[in-house]
Amino acid sequence: MTALGAVLALGLAGCGGDGAGGSSNSADAAPEDLTIGVSMPTETSERWIADGAAVESQLEDAGYQVDLQYAGDDIPTQSQQVDQMITQGADLLIIAAIDGTALSSQLDAAAAEGIKVISYDRLIRDNENVDFYVSFDNYKVGVAQGTALLTGLGLLNEDGSPGTATGPFNIELFAGSLDDNNAGFFFNGAIDTLQPFIDDGTLVVKSGQTEIDQAATLRWDQATAQRRMDDLLTRSYNDGSVVNGVLSPYDGISRGIITSLQNAGYGAADKPIPVVTGQDAEIASVKLIADGVQNSTIFKDTRLLAEQAVIAAEAFLEGDTPEANDTTTYDNGKKVVPSYLLPIQTVYKDDIQSVLVDSGYWSADEVAKGQADD
Repeated sequence: MTALGAVLALGLAGCGGDGAGGSSNSADAAPEDLTIGVSMPTETSERWIADGAAVESQLEDAGYQVDLQYAGDDIPTQSQQVDQMITQGADLLIIAAIDGTALSSQLDAAAAEGIKVISYDRLIRDNENVDFYVSFDNYKVGVAQGTALLTGLGLLNEDGSPGTATGPFNIELFAGSLDDNNAGFFFNGAIDTLQPFIDDGTLVVKSGQTEIDQAATLRWDQATAQRRMDDLLTRSYNDGSVVNGVLSPYDGISRGIITSLQNAGYGAADKPIPVVTGQDAEIASVKLIADGVQNSTIFKDTRLLAEQAVIAAEAFLEGDTPEANDTTTYDNGKKVVPSYLLPIQTVYKDDIQSVLVDSGYWSADEVAKGQADD
């Protein structure tokens, strides 16, 4: 756990205005008289289902009314939902954007009504009316993914010391969706970690696709990742060579990659599955890690992220300024957004029990069957 940062003193005003929501009297209102709009991007990912549920339950435990809506990965739907939250009198908004650049008119409308906006995990860009950002250290996520790939290949030990493997190893690179600000942080952190090994020939990106726009996966979609891996295998590995490792930024993408590899014969005794990284500790991927198929995942405890979003919301609604531990990193194109960043953990097979099961994030039974209990 990272230490708490110093209290931010940027002079942000408390909730103001006398419009439909976020009135100047919200600091004096009881929680049960206040409504918080929570906009989540999709229910197709168990991660976002868990985030929405955690934010909703923690806000309700604090006494607030909650309007939680999922947008089905459809940008117009999310825009309409946020518009509706504003017109129906939300006092504060917590938004995990599908497209970080697509909500400017909604943020302007919120500001006109004095409604504070907390950007949740995905930074909302190109608008000054983003009041706070809660997330994880996303560059470090990328560093951890790159390090996990190097560790899985034997080039590094888990303590960061040099491993015994020498290479060269063929690898391929995947990135997230370019409309998500986090995708760049993940990719840059990973590439900065891998680049020295690419430069000296220890790692070879056989496809030559080393730029983020080449590696990107729209909407973080599993099927899209599977099709791209199919294409990479067809185009770059039809000479008898094999893939040794794949940088994947998200577990859903990882599963698409793994399906493609298995369809191409990887996983047989004479053709081992490559080292494949991941993120979010989704239960289906945790089982793959337990079974020795996926190498690793990055665990971001969304319970803690939800807790921090609630803490920030309470501060705003009480007329205060939330505490930030990063006031320099997250420039959204219009302003540096004060942020609270949470720590991350790399999970290998041997870490599943101590990190995920003992903490209550997943049960041993859920890990064994690869499916969350209802």
